[in-house]
Order: sequence, then C-alpha cells, then structure tokens
Amino acid sequence: MSIVKTIEARLPALRQLRQTLHAHPELGFEEHRTGELIAAELDRLGIEFHRGIGKTGLVGVIHGRRRESGGAIGLRADMDALPLHEQTSLPYASCCPGRMHACGHDGHVTMLLAAAEYLSRTRAFDGTVYLVFQPGEEGHAGAREMVMDGLFERFPIEQIYALHNWPTLPLGTLSIAPGPAMAATDRLEIEIVGVGGHGGVSPHKTVDPVLVAAHVITAVQSIVSRNVPALDAAVISLCAIQGGQLDGFAVIPDSVKIVGTARSLTAEMQALLERRLHEVVQGVAGAFGARATVRYERLFPMTVNDPEAAAFATNVAHELFGREQVVARPQPSLGGEDFAFMLQHRPGAYVHFGTGSPAGGDHGLHSPHFDFNDAAIPLGGAFLARLAERALPMA
Repeated sequence: MSIVKTIEARLPALRQLRQTLHAHPELGFEEHRTGELIAAELDRLGIEFHRGIGKTGLVGVIHGRRRESGGAIGLRADMDALPLHEQTSLPYASCCPGRMHACGHDGHVTMLLAAAEYLSRTRAFDGTVYLVFQPGEEGHAGAREMVMDGLFERFPIEQIYALHNWPTLPLGTLSIAPGPAMAATDRLEIEIVGVGGHGGVSPHKTVDPVLVAAHVITAVQSIVSRNVPALDAAVISLCAIQGGQLDGFAVIPDSVKIVGTARSLTAEMQALLERRLHEVVQGVAGAFGARATVRYERLFPMTVNDPEAAAFATNVAHELFGREQVVARPQPSLGGEDFAFMLQHRPGAYVHFGTGSPAGGDHGLHSPHFDFNDAAIPLGGAFLARLAERALPMA
C-alpha cells in the first residue's frame, strides 16, 4: 500500500482531530489545550516528546530502526490561531469568540501528526526525526522563541522543513522556491501631530492631521510605483487609520495614527522602503506644518530556502506526486513567515502545499470564512513522512 493510501485509511480519525483543533483555537503562546491534545496523540503513539520549548512549543522524537548514520531531520508545524471572529456556519466552528483557525494551522498540526503516526509505525529510516510543534507564528515570532530556547542545541537537527497550506494552488500541487520563499515582514506605525480645533468656526487656525493623513496615504503609495524597479517585488500597505471621535463631527483632532505593513525580498529593498517611508511621511507632514513620527519595526526576516534543500524537497515531491504536480517556476510570496528564524540556523525549505478549496467555499487565508481542506491531510502527511525517509535512508 502506498504511503498516501496508508495515511488515507486513517482520514476519518484525522479529520475529527483537525476539526476538534478548529473548534478550539488558541492564540500565540496560549496553545495550552492544543498542546495537551498533541501530547495525548504522541503519547498514544508511544512517541517521546518534550514540552515548554519556546514557551508553549513541543518537540516529538522518533528514532528509526537504525541510528548508525547519526542523521536528524526536523519537521515543523505551527499551532496558533488568529484574533479573528469566525463567520462560517460549520458544525465545528470556533467556540471561542474573537479567535479562529483562519490560516490552516489546525491542518498543519494534523498533517504532522499523520506523518508522526506513519513514521512511528514503520521507522524505515536511519537516524532521528524531530517533530517541531511551534507556537506563536502569527506575529509573535514563536520560531525565534524556540531557537532562543535551545531548539537546535537540545535536539541536534541537521535540516528542517515546513509546509503551509496554499488554497490558491490546486489540491496536491506543490511550489518550492529555491532562495527567497517568503518576504521580510515589517510593521509600520505613523503618527501625525497637528493642532486641533473647531471644524466649522476656525478650521483655518488648525493644522488638520486628518487632511495631512490623507496626503500621506496618497504619497506613500508612490514609494513602490516610483522607487522600485517594475520587475522587482515590494509592497507597502497602510491598513488602518485612527483619529478623532466619530460623534465629534465638527472636531478636528490633534493627532492621527496610521498602521500598515511593508514586504520585501532583499535586504537592499527593505532598506529602501524604510528610508523612503521616513522621507515621504516627514516631508509631506512638514509641508502642512504638522509633525510626523514613523516607527518601522522589522518583525520577520525573509524566509530563504537553502537551494540544495529546496531541490531535495522538489525531488521528493516529484517521486510522490509526479512532476506535473510541482510548479515548474516557483515564485516567492510576499506573505511573511517566522520559520525564517529557523532557516537562519539550519538549512531547509518552506513549501507551499496546494490544498484547493473544501466543498462549498473558496475563501483564502485569514478570511473569517476560511476552512482547511481535509482532503489535503493524507497528502501533506505523506509528503512530510517521505521527506524524513529520503533524508535518512536505510543503507
């Protein structure tokens, strides 16, 4: 029986596991119930595991039939949910208002547990497989926390791999980019300080930060279009603005805040975006007599796949699913991913794993209507397990 069919035979139980995770989402570093469920599954399978790595992270340990090679591979899944109110009518919808698995991390955990069950039963490899269940991916840099907590010193992982469900790719299609796979993720916070006053009687005596903010937003959108070469990739998005009170319809406030994000695929581009953002915002504000401060926070570095590891993962995908299921010219995404911190310490690869859409919906990641496609569980579990077997071959 093929590895996919073997895992597929367990799909009803795996589906129930995934939907239980979906119904009980937990935010970064609060994954206590999730950790208990994972620990119970690992214990059921007789897999050694360690808790409290990177606050709420877990690491499972599976030894192969042989350990003569001394080799070791890490397979990572993120566990946390998003601060988002679910708007599906699923029978297993989130029971926690304001929290939702809208990025498929419930599916990632389930796929890694599916691979863990297969590997623990077959152990057809020479070396050790480490199952890395990571907390706090959604803006909390949980990968960095695990690294700082001694992940690679306590568990001698030589190479590490992760996959992320990608609903815009057809089910079972993989995209594995050599080099940059995900963008550097930066947070922007702009504060414009003016002089408030009466919007009807004396607007001419104010320095209106709402007006200045409007010009800043328009000007910032010129940074990419007029500073970045057309064939390069970069994004600046200003996503929220706050100033004044909605019931104060005639009150010009003293200040306005704007938040957003910048994405880039090279260190040079990241530096350009940061520099131009400061120049444009402060220049526009100054022209109106306002003051502006810009806080540019570099959250996650670029997720850069090791070329050899990416080629290895591509070959495994060819073997398991066929060449037609692997994107021939993979392109990086301008999404962000804290797996980058792990790849700074060990070679490995981050894989976009096509999950298509479950029946009745085509909502993308971070949508309040999103649901993970359970048909992908055997495919993702098989791919992770095969990565381990091929990285640690029996002599």
